[in-house]
Amino acid sequence: MTIIAEKRQLVTPGDLIAEGNYLTGESTFKEGDKIYATRIGLVDTDGRSVSVVALKGGYIPSVGDLVIGKVIDVSLSGWVVDINAPYAAILHASDAIERPFNPQRDVLTSIYDIGDMILAKVAAYDRTRNPILTTHGPGLGKITRGRIMEIVAAKIPRLIGKRGSMINMLKRETGCHLTIGQNGLILISGRSPEDEDLAVLAIRKIEEEAHTSGLTDRICSMIREENQKRGVSNVSS
Repeated sequence: MTIIAEKRQLVTPGDLIAEGNYLTGESTFKEGDKIYATRIGLVDTDGRSVSVVALKGGYIPSVGDLVIGKVIDVSLSGWVVDINAPYAAILHASDAIERPFNPQRDVLTSIYDIGDMILAKVAAYDRTRNPILTTHGPGLGKITRGRIMEIVAAKIPRLIGKRGSMINMLKRETGCHLTIGQNGLILISGRSPEDEDLAVLAIRKIEEEAHTSGLTDRICSMIREENQKRGVSNVSS
């Protein structure tokens, strides 16, 4: 097995980055025993896995993705939702209402109206039609509290971190509940506006420095320093 590109080396789509029995990670694909980059970014390796930390890129839906979207239109049978993708998503009434949908009885705007933000999952998408959403499931549906911010969708894996290391640290140190949409939108709910501001500050720094090493420790130190300035004791203690 051979790593062709060095760790943190800049690569472009189509560049060969590894050969052999490696697993493909984010922004890579495999042909035979060769692994190539699919986006502009920096090579990263984790044992047997090879990935590329994308420097920029939009969101491409995948079935099962958790997304945060904005209702931009209401039709007779459902809603059109902006999920920060090249195509608007469709949420059918049958994928939002538990009981059978009756267009003569059910007023769709009383469920989701234009401008509402919703938490949903991608139920179907195959590049031949608009993504189909569902709000059936625990915690899904209209967002009624918290703050929503947006980052480059390609940076979401770095925000989560290996085995959730970065996102778990953020939750612990800021005391905020964070819901991560794979489409680059993040819902932040904190005990105070100041806690939410701190989470936003940390996430922006992660987005800007996603390509650097030792980021989790630096972000943790920054959060603790900011809390000391505010006279707030360590949230995790």
